[in-house]
Amino acid sequence: MDIYMQSAIEEAKKGLGEGGIPIGSVLVHKGLILGRGHNRRVQKGSSILHGEMDALENAGRLPAQVYRESVLYTTLSPCSMCSGAILLYGIPRVVIGENSTFTGEEELLRSHGVQVDVLQDQECISLMRTFIEEKPELWNEDIGV
Repeated sequence: MDIYMQSAIEEAKKGLGEGGIPIGSVLVHKGLILGRGHNRRVQKGSSILHGEMDALENAGRLPAQVYRESVLYTTLSPCSMCSGAILLYGIPRVVIGENSTFTGEEELLRSHGVQVDVLQDQECISLMRTFIEEKPELWNEDIGV
């Protein structure tokens, strides 16, 4: 596994350790992690701080060209909100840890020319399966069910 997905997994574990949902993400530009984040909806009482949104927020304001040259790594398939941000900023590639526990808007991303790579990483799958089994109500809230 590459260091960027491992960094996203570390973020997911950090979120779980804080009592949140174990989804992590990093934004990478030319080999440098510009922003890292994890789902902090529970911790911050936020309606929007999914892992991808947190990573983008922590990267701060960036020139448009930087987004267009970046890769977003995320431990779980991105939802509609996070996919919208990916499209808005023109991020050309998304590397997803797994989509067996949840499949987000991958087809939407692909239809807009985004390269979507799904790893089906066993550590990502295990983190989410365990969390969903232990806290189904929190998971359902996070995905809008």
